[in-house]
Amino acid sequence: MDPDSKSQSAGENNEVRAQLPRRKLLGGLAVAGVGTVAVSTLLAGCDSDSGGSAGGSGGVKTDNSVKGATDATKAANQKLLDTLPFNDKADFEDAKRGLIERPETLTIKDANGNVVWDLEEYKTYIADDKPAPETVNPSLWRNAQLCMEYGLFEVVPDRIYQVRGYDLSNVTFIKGDTGWVVIDTAISPETAKAALDLANTKLGNRPIVAVVHSHSHVDHYGGVRGLVNQADVDSGKVKIIAPQAFVEDAVNENVIAGNAMSRRAIYMYGALLPRNAEGGVNGGLGQTVSTGVPTLIIPTDIISTTGTKMTVDGVDMEFQMTPGTEAPTEMNTFFPQFKAMWMAENTTNTMHNLLTLRGAQVRDALKWASFLNETIRTYGPNTEVKFQSHHWPKWGNANIIDYWKKQRDMYKYMHDQSVRMMNQGLVGSEIAEEIQFPPEINTYWPDRGYYGTLKHNSRAVYQRYMGWYDGNPSDLDDLPPVDAAKKYVEYMGGEDAILEKAQKDFDNGNYRWTAMVLKQVVFANPDSANGKNLLADSYEQMGYQAESGPWRSVYLQGAYELRNGVPTAGGTDTASPDTIEAMPPEMMFDYLGVRLNGPKAAGKNIKLNVTFDDLKQDYTLFVENGVLNYAPGKIGDANASLTLSKETMNQIQLGKLKLDDGIDQKKVAVDGNRDSVSEFIGLMDTFPFWFNIVTP
Repeated sequence: MDPDSKSQSAGENNEVRAQLPRRKLLGGLAVAGVGTVAVSTLLAGCDSDSGGSAGGSGGVKTDNSVKGATDATKAANQKLLDTLPFNDKADFEDAKRGLIERPETLTIKDANGNVVWDLEEYKTYIADDKPAPETVNPSLWRNAQLCMEYGLFEVVPDRIYQVRGYDLSNVTFIKGDTGWVVIDTAISPETAKAALDLANTKLGNRPIVAVVHSHSHVDHYGGVRGLVNQADVDSGKVKIIAPQAFVEDAVNENVIAGNAMSRRAIYMYGALLPRNAEGGVNGGLGQTVSTGVPTLIIPTDIISTTGTKMTVDGVDMEFQMTPGTEAPTEMNTFFPQFKAMWMAENTTNTMHNLLTLRGAQVRDALKWASFLNETIRTYGPNTEVKFQSHHWPKWGNANIIDYWKKQRDMYKYMHDQSVRMMNQGLVGSEIAEEIQFPPEINTYWPDRGYYGTLKHNSRAVYQRYMGWYDGNPSDLDDLPPVDAAKKYVEYMGGEDAILEKAQKDFDNGNYRWTAMVLKQVVFANPDSANGKNLLADSYEQMGYQAESGPWRSVYLQGAYELRNGVPTAGGTDTASPDTIEAMPPEMMFDYLGVRLNGPKAAGKNIKLNVTFDDLKQDYTLFVENGVLNYAPGKIGDANASLTLSKETMNQIQLGKLKLDDGIDQKKVAVDGNRDSVSEFIGLMDTFPFWFNIVTP
């Protein structure tokens, strides 16, 4: 749709919203095949009891269609447009600089014809010459315009190139004496291969001699098998270079809490939102995530110390270790021959997350700032170009140093001032409301909150130091949401009275408050159609005002589920086959421990020996006190002993083989009491993916 036009009719918008891609997620990023869900399929895949049906209490007149921007939203977006330096076009010059080739259309499919990346769905309404629609924050719109500068770019003449806009992250090619050194590989093998094909077509075919993974997030290693094959790695023809603990951290983040993270990532990345001015616009780091199945190849070379140097195919590299910053394991790479500094994801052209909205461990802003300070001191004097895994590069030493300092001080400021206010007695929500950047940071485009935000990052600092409890005794043992909501509604005079007052606040643009109070209505009465629809309207306007891509997605996905129910169509995986393959037995057992239903296991005492005959490793599993523990070796009084290969265990973990079937097919040998094995399996929970978030 033309972003300058008025909102589509309710029928048209519902039709658009119903064309929802089926996505699978890994560690919060979509990673598997994509299709479309027809209107009838969508309706069948929603909870009929939770949709925005007619009826309900109160005299509030709401409906469940997508709305346009209210006057309050228009005013909020106009205020930002008047505040920030939109006449500064330096980023646009940098984003366009060095363009070599840009295909006219960009739609990438997998071997089965499924679309895994489609920039065309954005190109219909996002362009440099189009002003921000009324339903999009103008600063986020600017970021989307910049991220739409896709294609093959030259970063350093005849040596460093990037393919941008082919996935959430960039694929970088360094020209060696005979081949390519590739830095980061996007999410999907299909998008990575398309990037390589573009580079080879325009620059000449060259073999890949090394792949450098900057860190342990899937958008930086998932596409590796689209570039190189295992045989070339095994033979030594191709190096896979990664920081210390890369595999452990890559696997760990995507499995233990993967199901909950993946469900919440539906909100964070807007995976189900239509691509239009009332839906998905930009993900902050890039437009969105690709949907191929990510891969993983075990590294051949591990970097563990800052200052480590390596030369591959005539390309000199020096690594700076930055663990505990944007990822648990991460490293920058300096290319002294080219005076070029690769910043991984430690600096991008936006504020990053200290606590990602999909869920993760809180990152250390103070450590992050200290590593950027080390970058400035150690590599700053000799750097003439800075480039990274998202967004566009910067050139010129003075420009880069200024940028690094403002990125460093952005993280240092949010840390120091959050802790200062914390020590004055403010709690997380109060700090988030109070904290403001000084103008020199606030109006600097690369510090704007397109991905992270100052509000939720400051609360992350509070959480890192103080945890979930804010010190108020009332919050130490507070009621759970449904129980509390019922009492709130009772105290506030009932649902009808709340809806009448909330409508007035909505009409006055008080969306933050209506979102808070209407949540109580919905949790007290999940059948309140008017409550859900007015809450959805509130979320929608908050989404239209959000400068952060993830915030916009969270609000609009919440509005969608309130109006239409929770989708159930399409499968979801929290780990790809390569991730499961990379898991050591100990990590698999840790995951089984998470799946063990403690109340069901109470009073049980089960001992199982497990032998992986291909690994020649023995383990014992103990269920007692409602807990699963394990130890190396075998015991003599086990209830049963199982012998199987690690590959068979992988198939069981992936859901491709049931344990009982594996036993019947002689893939799993059981010696002893088979009933004890069945009892053990019966204690394991299977996690539902589509659990409720905006409804109880």
